[in-house]
Amino acid sequence: MIRTTRPVSWIKAARKEFERFPGGAQRDILRALTIAAEGRKADTAKLMKGLGSGVYEVALAWGGEAYRTVYIVPPGTDLWVIHAFQKKSTKGIKTPKHEIDLIRERIKWLKEMLT
Repeated sequence: MIRTTRPVSWIKAARKEFERFPGGAQRDILRALTIAAEGRKADTAKLMKGLGSGVYEVALAWGGEAYRTVYIVPPGTDLWVIHAFQKKSTKGIKTPKHEIDLIRERIKWLKEMLT
């Protein structure tokens, strides 16, 4: 079986935030991104509702903290990591509105850049 792996590209700000994560959290998230680049979905990834098709979030609990990395898989292009953040909300699992707004902005920017 020939495995085709998409390249993984990063929005610069997302990469900068991701690099602040602890090493172990980075390793586990990179593993999930590699699985996604191979066309599969990691157990820690889920489709983000309300943001269009192909937008996923890797949700990781690490060292008592919650880390999130959001990626998009546009047809025929790289897998793009568009946001990474440490979730600080004390109100359940819902992603904070300001994070969702930033994700929407970056999706819009990426789509404009790719067309």
